Amino acid sequence: MSPPYTDSCPSVKNILLLDSEGKRVAVKYYSDDWPTNGAKEAYEKAIFTKTQKTNARTEAEITMYENHIIVYKFVQDLHFFVTGSEDENEMILATVLQGFFEAVGLLLRGNVEKREALENLDLILLCIDEIADGGIILETDPNVIAGKVASNSLDSASSLSEQTLSQALATAREHFTRSLLK
Repeated sequence: MSPPYTDSCPSVKNILLLDSEGKRVAVKYYSDDWPTNGAKEAYEKAIFTKTQKTNARTEAEITMYENHIIVYKFVQDLHFFVTGSEDENEMILATVLQGFFEAVGLLLRGNVEKREALENLDLILLCIDEIADGGIILETDPNVIAGKVASNSLDSASSLSEQTLSQALATAREHFTRSLLK
């Protein structure tokens, strides 16, 4: 049974980020509709299969699946999904999706692809946590979400420019290591 306040507050059942094969990159469930990990994986596979042939790259698409509204959008090799109950407002779900999508784009500096997402998985999970708590929608503005995530993920001593430098060094180190292994 859901808490009484969820009836009056806009809410989501889950926020999913899957790759181009329908495998998990980052997921968060807020509902008992999928009680086991197996049920969650089956749901992810089912909605991925259902939406796979659509062209949701330019704007978000909406579909129904098992009495749930699913709003989704694809970019590169990543598939973004937000699920709500059948009586949830589709525009609110679309706003959550757009906020999630744009915040991830800001945090990944426009390089929205699976490899980059996996390297910055902590930022994406923090992003999901900033958007919703227990399924209740807290924030949909991508600039606010990304700002909170960036401030949470940085030490008080390091600035964004220092983080960028450390990322650049890590990338250079990775390329150097690869060239040695060839």
